[in-house]
Amino acid sequence: MNNKNKTSWGGVAGWYDSLLSMDDTYQKEVILPNLIRLMNIKLGDKILDIACGQGFFSRAFAGEGAKVVGCDISSELINFAKEKNTRLDSPSHSITYFVAPADKLNNNIVDKSFDKATIILALQNIENFSGALAESSRSLKTGGKLFLVLNHPMFRNPKHSSWGFDEKAKIQYRRVDEYLSESHTEIEMTPGSNKGEVTVSFHRSLQVYSKTLAKSGFCISKIEEWNSNKKSQSGPRQNAEDKARKEIPLFMMIEATKNN
Repeated sequence: MNNKNKTSWGGVAGWYDSLLSMDDTYQKEVILPNLIRLMNIKLGDKILDIACGQGFFSRAFAGEGAKVVGCDISSELINFAKEKNTRLDSPSHSITYFVAPADKLNNNIVDKSFDKATIILALQNIENFSGALAESSRSLKTGGKLFLVLNHPMFRNPKHSSWGFDEKAKIQYRRVDEYLSESHTEIEMTPGSNKGEVTVSFHRSLQVYSKTLAKSGFCISKIEEWNSNKKSQSGPRQNAEDKARKEIPLFMMIEATKNN
């Protein structure tokens, strides 16, 4: 199956841009503050934001004083990012965007020219993820850091994991039917709409990511797991649902350091 045309989020660019304009998103409330804490951005840091989408994180990094280059396979999302730059004062001048797949940055990026790189909630949508990691490695200086944020591969395998509730024990649990097997799944992005736009999510185990990072010249220097910030409405399952949110993380962050 050739999924290359479906891995781009161009078909849902408008929906995704609207989503990130909302206040209570995981990107804003969970992922961004944790990344800012971990990345320790210094004035003048050069950051490559791979699969940057409409530039939500690129703009935040620039706001911390970084010089940012963002790229995405979707020209529609890059157009949104550029348009937002025209409506922003400083630090929008510190961001450059271009269209390119994560595994073929080519002449747009000079070898060993960045201090830090990010792939945020995107590696799971990239078919040639090993190529994307190789390009990340090529782009980073020796000792530079790559920050990956993934839907947690152990607990969020599309169509092979789900929530369940044990009525007798009054416990909400996470059911995982498959983990080690690699798979790909079409995800309908705007259920109920007439467009029927889908993207493809690729499931891989943590050991696959670990081995591929090593082959790409990285050493994993830190792993963090981030849970939901949301709370359940009042009801008989509220306490069990809230406990499950605290115990079962939604996201995994992998910090990898470039060896040479």
